[in-house]
Amino acid sequence: MTLLSRDLSTQPHRPEKIIQFGEGNFLRAFVDWQIDLLNEQTDFNAGVTVVRPIDAGHPKLDTQGGVYTALIRGINEAGQPVSQPRIVTSVNREVLAYGEYDQVLRIAENPALAWVVSNTTEAGIAYDAQDTFNAHPPKTFPAKLTQFLFRRYQHFDGHPDKGLILLPCELIDHNGEKLKEMVLKYARLWELEGGFTDWILTANTFCSTLVDRIVTGYPRDEIETLKTTLGYQDKFLVAAEYYNLFVIQGPQWLNDKLKLEQCPLNIKIVDNIKPYKERKVGILNGAHTAMVPVAYLSGLDTVGQAMQDEEVAGFLNGLLNDEVIPSLSMAEDELQAFKESVLDRFRNPYIKHYLISIALNSLTKFKTRLLPQLITYAQNQGTAPKYLSFSLAALYCFYLGQRNGEDIPLNDDEHLLAHFNQWRATTGSHAQSVGDFLRLQQHWDVDLTQLPNLEKLVSQYVDTIQSIGMKEALKTL
Repeated sequence: MTLLSRDLSTQPHRPEKIIQFGEGNFLRAFVDWQIDLLNEQTDFNAGVTVVRPIDAGHPKLDTQGGVYTALIRGINEAGQPVSQPRIVTSVNREVLAYGEYDQVLRIAENPALAWVVSNTTEAGIAYDAQDTFNAHPPKTFPAKLTQFLFRRYQHFDGHPDKGLILLPCELIDHNGEKLKEMVLKYARLWELEGGFTDWILTANTFCSTLVDRIVTGYPRDEIETLKTTLGYQDKFLVAAEYYNLFVIQGPQWLNDKLKLEQCPLNIKIVDNIKPYKERKVGILNGAHTAMVPVAYLSGLDTVGQAMQDEEVAGFLNGLLNDEVIPSLSMAEDELQAFKESVLDRFRNPYIKHYLISIALNSLTKFKTRLLPQLITYAQNQGTAPKYLSFSLAALYCFYLGQRNGEDIPLNDDEHLLAHFNQWRATTGSHAQSVGDFLRLQQHWDVDLTQLPNLEKLVSQYVDTIQSIGMKEALKTL
């Protein structure tokens, strides 16, 4: 069967305007896919050069001329399942940081270059004082970027119009600010001239971002069927959900730069990214965390099954509508629309998301994703929230480690698991153990028994779940 190549598409190489550190599935199904749409529908006319920042031996995108298929599948705005394959042609070539680093640095001398995109994992934006200016390449991504920017600064004599717009997509808070901080730190470590620091601060735009799309990668189990459907072989095919959101904290002129009036992608240029982060953590991540123990102890195994279950879906709706959304700062209509999009994503028939895989470190996830809403509700209403209290009770029961007589594979902090090893031996009421659980200040940072009515509610729900089972316990809410 024919291997996908640029010859099969009608699109040419475009001017090299974007350098992208990271060749992985996420950027290809998110940023590069959006650039491809901008190229098609506007005069954005930008080609991407991908830099593989790590020393890895898998084949380069160049074996297919930089082109690949993004298979976008999920529930659309009309509530209908869709499957949309698209040949993405925005990537011109891939160069290697290890073995082709001279080529990487030469890209800095391109006057048309305007953007830097990155996704080097959560650990990628880091500082290592052992990295030297003469390293070829240095170990960390910020050190490579500092060398790259210094080459550009020198080549163009510090011209203010030759700065770049930087869009790091690493999943850490304030990623743009942290990346700029690391670059300035390397500039100091390497004692680079003061004019370079001034140029970094005045000519370049570091934007913090929030990215949101589930990318499942190469659909190995379906590939033979897809080859037949598509009519070609694609070794770099990448599957992703329909939903996508790209929030960029930066100046409003980025709307014009990205031609967003001509191509209405779900990209938002905002002054403050924090409300969007809180919305995602509270509603999307929070719903996952609240759902896992409730659905799993109801005998379900996937998110899709949970959304088909009347009791579990009703519990999730009640929790989001009554207790999570009222605690968030954005307009309620925006929050409700986001909630509906999240529930559609959970119903996506093309993604089999196992509850047990989401359950990793659930105690920590509850603390960061749902505890703020629980505390806010209790302080505002003078009593503990019903659904969040039930979710906390379900989490306690989940960590007791049994479902229908079978052990649950638990993954969390060993010190926390040691407590549950003791509480597992409890016979009769779990009231004492629940109190100890809520008083674990080394985990919660606060004594949760001080919140009005929380200890009583959680203890009551735990005993109900343990005595009649999760399915029946849900009906008592």
